[in-house]
Order: sequence, then C-alpha cells, then structure tokens
Amino acid sequence: MTIKSYPKSELAQLYFPDSDPHVATNHLAQWIKRCPPLVDALAGCYQSKNAKFFSPQAVRHIVEYLGEP
Repeated sequence: MTIKSYPKSELAQLYFPDSDPHVATNHLAQWIKRCPPLVDALAGCYQSKNAKFFSPQAVRHIVEYLGEP
C-alpha cells in the first residue's frame, strides 16, 4: 500500500471494497473509534475528525493499528 494523502472515502473503500462509499466511511470511522491508541495517534498528528482527507501521517497510523487493507 502506498502511504500518501487519501480522501476518507477512498481509504475506507480500500478496507471495505464491497460497500457504498458512505457506508465504508462510517465503518472505518467506527473501527478508528474502537481503537483508542489510534484515536490518540490521529489527534497527535492534528487529524481533524471533520477533515475530508487523511494526511500521509494519519494513513501511516491507520495502517499501523488496523493493518493494510
């Protein structure tokens, strides 16, 4: 997987390829919420929950904690 900036829906669809983009985004958000260390890591890289994109640093943390899609 390439670590780069991703729109939230695009990254979510990598994790949930058979889901609608909106549903996939909601599922990924729930996975993130259920992993407190990941929530802390995202807060540490100034990742706003309202942002439309995940920064490369945020993507790195997501892959670290949730595994590659």
